[in-house]
Parts: sequence; structure tokens; C-alpha cells
Amino acid sequence: MGIADTSVAAQSRARIWTKLHQHLGSAPGPLTYGMVSRAAADHLEESDDLDWKRDLPQPPMHGQWNEFAKDISAMANTRGGLLIYGVADNHEIIGIDWGKADLRQYAQWVRNHVHPYLPDLVMYPLTDGATTLLVVDVPASEMAPHLVHGRSDKDKEQQAFTVPYRDRDHTAWMAEHQIERAYRDRFTRTDRAEEALRRHSDFLTRTITAHAAKPSAWLVAVACPTRPYPHGAPPLSRDEAGCLLRVVEERRSNQPTRPNRGPISGMGVTLIIPSPGLRRWVASTMESEYDRNTMIELHHDGTVTLATDLSWRPYAVEQRSLAEEGIGEGLPVPQRLVTATCADFVAIVQEMQRKLRLDSTQQITATIYASDGPEALEPRTADFDGGCESTPPYTRRPHHIQPVHTLLPPIADNEEAARVSEELSTDLMSQFGL
Repeated sequence: MGIADTSVAAQSRARIWTKLHQHLGSAPGPLTYGMVSRAAADHLEESDDLDWKRDLPQPPMHGQWNEFAKDISAMANTRGGLLIYGVADNHEIIGIDWGKADLRQYAQWVRNHVHPYLPDLVMYPLTDGATTLLVVDVPASEMAPHLVHGRSDKDKEQQAFTVPYRDRDHTAWMAEHQIERAYRDRFTRTDRAEEALRRHSDFLTRTITAHAAKPSAWLVAVACPTRPYPHGAPPLSRDEAGCLLRVVEERRSNQPTRPNRGPISGMGVTLIIPSPGLRRWVASTMESEYDRNTMIELHHDGTVTLATDLSWRPYAVEQRSLAEEGIGEGLPVPQRLVTATCADFVAIVQEMQRKLRLDSTQQITATIYASDGPEALEPRTADFDGGCESTPPYTRRPHHIQPVHTLLPPIADNEEAARVSEELSTDLMSQFGL
């Protein structure tokens, strides 16, 4: 495999926002040789997330620690970063001999000496055709602290574990209290991510309760990136947010198989001209008396939220006899609309990933909620597309729906997005016995 092939394959998994992007004022995207050259020409100083290296990694000698494993572990224990090989201390680009770069050996060193293992490490070359650099992209690890295993300098037969970290422009060793804090942070990271999902969900349900004019059933969905969009990166503009939502609307309406109409198709001008919110853009029909109440939020950190009234019906339908339509006493929850809403939502999350080039997994949660307190939720199904909806006699009418959870991988393709949306809708409707 040539340099170009290796670079393309690896960079598809690399981060798209780094110290170099921030320094150069570049938009999120793949790192290039030209960006490294400009940063070196600017004499960009080393920091906790950038380490210039003149020579390729070398095997440990005379009982020394494996320096490559130590450097990798230190960055993973801090906030991630880049090791760039082929740049001298004076910031002169001297390049490396690509024929001597043994990426398999480097990966083996990490497997043998770094615990727990770092699965997301990415190594790739950058070249201008004449000079080649090696970039090692170290993600900020959710499994930190990572320990380095090796031999002690004083006693070469003594095996030891240490915990390195980046202290500004050099590597230091964690003290006992720092190690304790690092472990405490690891154990609370999952709780923090779940708390962010709960916080957004709670805000949506409070908003629904305040706006709903009558008892109604709502689908509430939240997607949060496991690694938020960097604060230093430019957020979506209003035009970009509106364009993103319009792209989703067009994608959903132009699918080869005729899709059920989801809430996004009836939002009109509010969809393409979202209003500002607290570090977010908001497309909302919550104030409308004549349209389905729906609110979509695109947060600057990459979070996406959606709430829509599942029970809403056009005025003409509302005036028909409830007995004629076969609607019972519960709040109607149309299965077709739940499926279409989940597809709309995952498509928005997917486009948000693409637009911001988010390189982290999206955690997704969704539920169905009664606006006026616990009321029976009545599922509605149709025998065929466009047919009359009714409630099958064998279904359940729960008062509460458990939140369902799933994950959307980084930069997911359409097939994966379809699988995730189907999983969400199936998990929601199965609680009705469907």
C-alpha cells in the first residue's frame, strides 16, 4: 500500500479539529501537509496537545521506558493531541524516511506497554511529494488513566507501571492524588453523558407541558455527541442551520420508497429560518394553532433535540366523529408517524455529523410522553399506506413509555442511519405490544 492509500485510509478515522486547525483558523477537516508546514513556519510552540518530533520512534534501550508508548499514554491521559515526526526542534521540516516507518511495530508497542489499550489511535503519513511526515493522532481517552508498563531504570528486572501526562510542552508523571482523580473522572464520565441526555429531555418535557393546549402525546428525542464539538470551532450560522434542515427535508421526501410524512415536512418557513436560542438554533411551530407543534434544536456543541405532537390532527379530521374514526379514550399514537419522526430525527443527527464533521459517536435517547400527566397512550396502526388508522384489540395502552437508547456511529452512512431509526421506532412501539 502506497503513502497516498495509507493516508486516505487512516485519515478517515482521524480527528478533524486539532491544535493546528485552531492556530491556523482552519475549518474542521482533514489535516494536510500544507497545514503542518504553515504551523511549523509560524514556530507554533509545543503544548499539551502538540509534540514535534525530529526522528522516528526507536525501540527502548538499556532498560529505558518505551518512549513512544509513554508519549502516547501521556496525551491520552490529558486531552489527546498530535505527535508529528519529521520536524526539528527549530521547527524546520526535515521529514522522515517512510521506508523505515514501521506502523505495525509502533502499534505493537502500544498494545504491549499501554494499559488499558488505546483502540482509537491513528497513524498516517503526510507528504508534499518530496518530504514525508508521520502524524500520530491520539484521541482524548474515555478510559484514562492509561498506565505505561516497562522496566525500571534502577532495576532492569523490576517491572513497573507509571501514569504519564502532558504538562504544557513536556511529559510528567502523575502523583498519587492525580491518579486517584483520574480514576474518579473515568467512573463519572458515563454518568455525565447520561445526565446531559436527561437534562435536555427534561427541558423538552417542561417546554411541552407549558405549550400544550390540551392533553397530547409527544415524541421526545435527544442526541448528544460523546465528544462535543470544540468550543473554539465555528458554530453553525443561521443560514447553515436552515440549509441543513432543508437538506434533511429534501432527502426524506425524495427517498426511493415512499416515506411516511414526518413532522419536518410540515414546518414551512420556520424550518429554513431558525431562530436563535441559548447556544443553539431553534426551528419551532410551538406557537402555531394550525400546524403540528414541533420543535427542533441544533446546539452549537453538536447536540440535536426534537419534540413533536403525535396526537395532532388537521382541523377537518378533528371535527369528525370520534366514534366514526374508532378512536378510544387514550391519547392516539400513530405508528406510521412514530416511524417517520424517528427517521426525520436520525437524518437530522446524521446531517449534523456531516456538517460539523463530528468524529464521535452520538448517544441517542427517545420516549413518548403525555403532556398532561400520565394518561393512557393508544397505539394506532394502518393496514396499508394511507389507510384508515385503528387500534388493534390486542395492543396495550400504557401510561408510561420507557426511554429507549441507541448509538449512531461517527459519520454514519445512510444504511446505518436507517438501521438506527428503525431500532428507535421498533423499541418505542414494542412497548404497546406491536
